[in-house]
Amino acid sequence: MKTYETVTEALQDLRQRGFTRDFNMQFDCIQGADNNYKLHPQDFEIEETYRFEGNTNPADEDIVYAISAKDGTKGVLMHGYGVYSEDISADMIRKLGTK
Repeated sequence: MKTYETVTEALQDLRQRGFTRDFNMQFDCIQGADNNYKLHPQDFEIEETYRFEGNTNPADEDIVYAISAKDGTKGVLMHGYGVYSEDISADMIRKLGTK
């Protein structure tokens, strides 16, 4: 797996490698930016995970997931962790914690 210095560097490389769709976290699924495309935990796999920790600001802590859906769609999900992370279902916690 590659290593990246910044979130931006990771996102640029992943997009060049075909992970072109942007996903947003929902309580029990991830959703495409257009809100018309949803993937539940059983509908996707996490191909790669990159964790970034802010040196001085906890708000800078992110995880970037490279996601492949069963239908062939590939995209990225950025998820903050720590105090500011979203409330998500137990199934989503298990899925995102697998890598």
